[in-house]
Formats: sequence, C-alpha cells, structure tokens
Amino acid sequence: MGIRTNILLRVYLAFGLILLFAGAVLVQLCRVQLVQGSKWRALAVKKSIRYKTIEAARGNIFSVDGSLLATSVPEYELHMDMLAGGIADDKVFDEKVDSLAMKLSAYFGDKSPREYTRMLRDARKDSSRYQLIRRKVSYAQLKQLRTFPIFNLGKYKGGLIVVQQNKRILPFRFLAARTIGYKNENVKNPVGLEGAYADYINGESGKRLERRMAGNVWMPVNDDDEVAPKDGADIISTIDVNMQDLVQNALQKQLIYTKADHGTAILMEVATGEVRAVANYTRMPDGSFKEKFNYAIAGNQDPGSTFKLASYMALIEDHKVDTSTMVNTGEYPIPGHTIKDSHGSIGRVSVKKAFEKSSNAAVAYLINSSYKENPSKFTDHLYDWHLNERMQLQIPGEASPVVKNPSNRSWNKNMTLPQMAYGYEMQLTPLKMLTFYNAVANNGKLITPLFVKEIRRLGNTVERFQARVVNEKICSEVTLKKMREMLEGVVIEGSGREYVYNPLYKIAGKTGTAQVADANKGYKAKKQYQASFCGYFPADRPKYSLIVVINDPKNGYYAASVAGPAFREIADKVYAGDMELNQSPIRYVGNTTLPKYKQGNVKALKKVYEKLGVKPLYASANLNGIDTSNGIGFEDNKYKTGTVPNVTGMGLSDALYALGNAGYKVSVRGSGTVASQSVTGGSMIPKGSKILIELQ
Repeated sequence: MGIRTNILLRVYLAFGLILLFAGAVLVQLCRVQLVQGSKWRALAVKKSIRYKTIEAARGNIFSVDGSLLATSVPEYELHMDMLAGGIADDKVFDEKVDSLAMKLSAYFGDKSPREYTRMLRDARKDSSRYQLIRRKVSYAQLKQLRTFPIFNLGKYKGGLIVVQQNKRILPFRFLAARTIGYKNENVKNPVGLEGAYADYINGESGKRLERRMAGNVWMPVNDDDEVAPKDGADIISTIDVNMQDLVQNALQKQLIYTKADHGTAILMEVATGEVRAVANYTRMPDGSFKEKFNYAIAGNQDPGSTFKLASYMALIEDHKVDTSTMVNTGEYPIPGHTIKDSHGSIGRVSVKKAFEKSSNAAVAYLINSSYKENPSKFTDHLYDWHLNERMQLQIPGEASPVVKNPSNRSWNKNMTLPQMAYGYEMQLTPLKMLTFYNAVANNGKLITPLFVKEIRRLGNTVERFQARVVNEKICSEVTLKKMREMLEGVVIEGSGREYVYNPLYKIAGKTGTAQVADANKGYKAKKQYQASFCGYFPADRPKYSLIVVINDPKNGYYAASVAGPAFREIADKVYAGDMELNQSPIRYVGNTTLPKYKQGNVKALKKVYEKLGVKPLYASANLNGIDTSNGIGFEDNKYKTGTVPNVTGMGLSDALYALGNAGYKVSVRGSGTVASQSVTGGSMIPKGSKILIELQ
C-alpha cells in the first residue's frame, strides 16, 4: 500500500510540474504576443523589408567644342517572376517556355535552348518570384526582349522585372582619360574631373523599397522608386577633342620612336589659361603606352634648361646683364664640381647667344657671380613668381613644387645657386613650367591653368570659372621684350632650329635636357635623361603655349631631337587648323581655276572656300565652274529615301557615310575619290544589298 501511494504521489508531482511548465510557456507566449508583439513584428518587417539606395545618373562631361567626353547610360538587370498572372496556368507556361528559351539562346548565344529551358522550369518548380535572367542588358536589347514569348504578355502578366542601373562610359575611350578621371569607391583620393567635381556630377540618390525573397534575394516592391534620384550636373571642360587627339598621337609617336619610358604634353590657350589638351603616357611591359599617371600635374622633376628662362629674366630685370653682355662658355669650375656644356665651348659669346645655344656654364657663372653674396635676391624672384607654390588646380593630384632658398638645410653655399641657374636642385611639374612660359606669352600676366569652364544643370549655367591671376606683371616691359626675343632666337638660330623651326609662322621656346636623379642613389647610379621643349606660338601674336616632356629616351636624349619633333608636329597641326589666327589666305579671283575638291559636306566646303576668299553663291548649280564676280554656286548632294545615293566624286569617308546611312553594305576598291559605283545613284534596291565603289 505504501509503495502504491508513493508511486501515485510521484505521478501527481510529475503531472503538476508539466502543468506548471505548460502554464509558464502559455504565459510567455501571451507576453510575446500581447506585450512584445509590436516589437517582434517590427523586427520581422525590418529583416524582410529594406530601402535600397538608387544612384542618380551622373552628369555628363563635355569638351569645349560640345563633344561628349563622359556620360552615363542606362544598363539593366533582368529578373523574372515565375508565378506572374499571365503564366499562372501551367498549360500557358508549358506552351511558351520553350519558345522563350530558344529566343534567349539565339539572342545572347551564351546558353543552349535546352539549358535555358531547364533553368526556367527549375525556377518554376521552386516558385521563384525573382529569377535572374541576364545582367548588363542595354536599352536596345531590352526593347527587343520585350517582344519575346511570355515577356510580350505585358508588364505584369509576363513576369519580366527590370532593374535599371547606370554605367559610365567614355565615348572617345582613351582620349583625355586621365584628365577626365574616374569614380571608384575603393580609391580614397579623387581622380581627374570625375573626382574633383563629384559633388556636382553625382546628383542626389533615390530610394527603392525591396522585400526579401526565398534564397536571401531582394525584390523591388513597386515598379517605380519611392524617392526618384536627381540627375547630376554637367561639366563643361576646356578640352578640345581634336586638339587632344593630335596631341596624344604626336606624343605617342615620339615616345615609340625614342623608345622612352614615359612622357607628357600640355597645350594651353595663352590669354585664358584654358587647357586644350593633356596627354600622359607610360610604357607598359608589353611595349604599349597607356595613361597610368598624370605626369603633367604630378610629375615633379628637375626642369633642366627650360628653367633658364627664369634665370635670365632675373639677371636682366636686376640689370646684372644685358642681351649683348659677353660671357664665356664651355666650362665653369665651382668647388667640388665643374659645370660643362654638353656640346662643348662655343667661345665667348653674347648673353643672347648663350641662351639660344643653351650654355650651362654661361648661366651658372652669371647667376653665381651676380648673386653669390646675396642669393636671396635671386630666390626672391622665384618666390615672387610663385614658382614655389601649388597652383590650386581644378583637378586633384598636383605635386608640391620644391624651390630652395638659403634658409633651407639642404642649401649648399658652393653648389646650390649655380646649379639652380640651369634647372637643378629643384622640383617642378611640366604644367608649372608651362604656366611660367605662358606668362611671357601673355604680356607678363601669370594665370593659373583652367580645366573647367562652367557647370550646367538642365542646360542652365550654375557656375562659371575664369583663370585666377597670380601676378599681373612678372617683370618690366623692357625685360619681357628681351626675353621674348631670346626665346624666338632659340628657334630661329639656336638649339631648336633644326627640329622646331617653321618658316610659315614664328615659334618661341626653349630646349631642356636634364639628367634625372635616382631617388636613392643620385645622378651617377644610372644615367637617365628628361628631354623637354616649352614655348608658345605664333610668337608675334601668341595664342597657344605648349610643353612636351619625354623621360628616359633610349634613342638619343638631347631635347631638340627628342622633344622638338613632337612640339613641332603639334604646333603645326594646331596652327593649320585654327582659322582665327588671321592667316593670310590664298585669294582666288575672277576666272581663276578652283582648288581641287571632293563632293560631300557642303557646309564644310563653304567654310573652306570662305577662308580661301572664294565667294559662295547660294544658288542651285554645280561646282564644276570658276569663280566670277557673282561667286560660286553650291548644291547639297540629295537623294530620295529608299534609293541609292550618288556618291561619285566623294571621298571615301563621305561615300561610306552616305551609303551606310541609306542601309547598304559597301566594298571598296582603289584609293582617292569615287570614280564609279556598281549601282547607279537613284536606283531602288533592297536595303542590305552590297554596292561596290571604285576610287581613283
């Protein structure tokens, strides 16, 4: 009896404990549901719903001539709701899924129809509401995809979910790429215009509401963004596309010819300081050249003999010498070192001749003998010209100049001053040197270079920029006149004559050959050189300033032969292409045979004839005539839509453009102008037909 009672007591006790535990669980459930319910429901929503930041379309970057340098284009990511209303019925889905798979396979070519079918059917089995179909789809591709089976059922029935993204592109690819720059979240320091003006270009981000799906996939709740992004502002740069192209080509060609390691070239407009072109190239391991570093604004090195402009300007301004003062060349000994002219002595010559022939010994002697007792008087000139200061450029990355003065710990009382005279013991960027030469061309006014002209939003100007004036007059008018004559003399009869001189217009400038020091071992470790030519043109009415710097050339190292040819090529092409330089045109007068021309763009032809002095006559006539008192008649090449254009007499590019625009495939034979075409102009043949054109 006692044993039975004990067992019953234990059973009752266990049952009581179970009831007590169940009660506690029930109480906790009620507490969670009623007391903490709102908290946990909010947490559940938070974990399954989110706002995703939607980047705004970044603003465009334009060249000064209106060409598009950088822009954002829409790019799409496509998903599919496998349970959309139009395919909720399995029969409808099964009837059309194979056709959709075939279309996708044929259009993208990345998977077979069977693989696409399997992917779609598996997603259907998994009841996927957000199946990835394709990334990086263009707008043109999206338009085509909307016509595919199932997708053509409509926005909601077909299940196609489109997520728009923005892709940054450079229409001219590598043209001015380093100046344009880029935006990269992983790069701390801003690069180029993209980085410097990011606050304007980026715009204002929007927000899109998304919910979590199976497989930790996030799907937009609505088709439209909850907060629409605001597009960025546009940047109008000072870069000229055509000038940029020719500067890059000329620099790269010379880098290849001289087997150099890297180089830069900068073209600037004298009066405004607007930078028309900047090229920076680095030799890659495979021998090609790419823009990897902005040497123009960050490449600090000894400028070499181009710095002699500043040395002689100080001497003449302080009345230490005149252009006719006689000076010895060849060698100039200083304690512990002898400064030598690389080409040997040219005897005792005038200061002007010493400058033109770039004598290191002469300028070292003149500076040392004139300022040795008071070197600060020389360095004060350099500081007054702000050569020791950064220029506060509109793009980031400018290197800090290094221009010594007697208070610097590294100042050597025997060597620093004479070596500074010909461009050593200092660090200046190519753009810094160009800015100083630009001041000489600009009647002594020193201004900062300009890369951005204005900022526009929706076509309206938000902000406009002008070059900052650093020094209204760097020297007296008398000194300025003498320095300009000396710079012209370098090209006419000095070190620049053989490679830079052009009899058709005047160029002023200075050669600069500098030995480059190894960062750790100094100048003697390995002989590397920097060749440069800096100047402006036309010298009698300066409009452009230009510097070309080529580093570590293997095929020669003297500046005239290494940097000179690239300078001359750029200057020639810019001068020839600038119709505002008041070049004296050839005048064609009554009954004179017309210059040779090709059929094509009549607007361009009129412009050329106008500059040549041939009067345009806006009458309907052909161009196979001569100029009379009434002028020449012009007529556009017109053709009826759906017919073959008549391209006889055109150049190749115009002919290809006309026939290609009309929808025909073209094959070419010969060179020159179009002499005949296989299908007569005005004929009606199907688009896509092949037409042979023969050039003579």
